[in-house]
Amino acid sequence: MERFDLGRGNNDADTYLSIFSLFQANSSQNLSDEQIAEFKESFGIFDKNGDGTISTKELGMVMRSMGKFPSAAELEQMINEVDGDGSGTIDFQEFLSMMKHNQGSRDEKMEVHESFRAIDKNGDGFITVGELRQVMANIGENASYEEIQEMVKVADLDGNGKVNFDEYFAVLGSK
Repeated sequence: MERFDLGRGNNDADTYLSIFSLFQANSSQNLSDEQIAEFKESFGIFDKNGDGTISTKELGMVMRSMGKFPSAAELEQMINEVDGDGSGTIDFQEFLSMMKHNQGSRDEKMEVHESFRAIDKNGDGFITVGELRQVMANIGENASYEEIQEMVKVADLDGNGKVNFDEYFAVLGSK
């Protein structure tokens, strides 16, 4: 059962808030009528009872259907992060504000994800010393095996000898 770690700086709550975005946004901070319509449709997926708000219960149902199992406290924290009026729920205007605010960070995450996939040659979800060494050689970077090992070690937050996307994003996403 997957759990959220809300104690990290680049936490899973931030990552999973992006599930609200069920479409690819452009880089503009202004939403087109088409984007607003798509957001309305996405909002409706979460608003199970049709009352015009997303509650922690509704958010939990959607998350569980996606194989994620946040605790009640974690769901409440996710709601509170975007609940501008303190109602304990997210209404459509709060949802739109969140989506406009997060567009840039989603675009950045997509770019970082593309670069991760380019390095993860075998597509197993990890970057190894060998994969990074191959990519660096292909782009003409002359780094020793030890230097490449050190790069992987710096990004390898869990110490398993390879870098997953969350670790990669933690290093590159803030740059």
